Amino acid sequence: MTTVHKTPLKGVLVIEPQVHRDERGFFLESYSARTLREHGITTTFIQDNHSRSVQGTLRGLHYQTGAGQVKLVRVLSGAIFDVAVDIRWGSPTFGQWFGEVLSADNFRQLYIPVGFAHGFCVLSETADVAYKCSSYYAPADERGLAWNDPTLAIQWPVSAPILSARDQRHPLLPDIGRDFVV
Repeated sequence: MTTVHKTPLKGVLVIEPQVHRDERGFFLESYSARTLREHGITTTFIQDNHSRSVQGTLRGLHYQTGAGQVKLVRVLSGAIFDVAVDIRWGSPTFGQWFGEVLSADNFRQLYIPVGFAHGFCVLSETADVAYKCSSYYAPADERGLAWNDPTLAIQWPVSAPILSARDQRHPLLPDIGRDFVV
């Protein structure tokens, strides 16, 4: 049976599918709309993304404005430290973050609703990350938050990450738009 754990950030969930292991290996349902619905998750996912990154890579912190984008993140190979940051102005947890190690060994998934920035850092030699999205990628709605914002004080497991040029230029939390207000 799939287990869903609440986190300190309302709406951000850790999902642990039931893994059936035997001498052949393992089997699990990596996604079941029915099972998630039983836990109150009714998101319709319309796009799957897959990235491969080398150790020390940090991707994020990213989010989309407009309709926003719910994500369901899992790791196919390797391990990552996955982070969600509450960017909903007026939220009691605004500016707080939650991090979880997701790996091909622990099978955990992170459910990240609209109104949260998302990023991850690769812990293993390489990592393949797959995530479902509730809306299509929209370049005009693409936004980011500085991974090393001192007001967030995220405890990343890397001090000098490999970053894209875009991820090196994201603003600090006080400077982002008020795209999500509660």
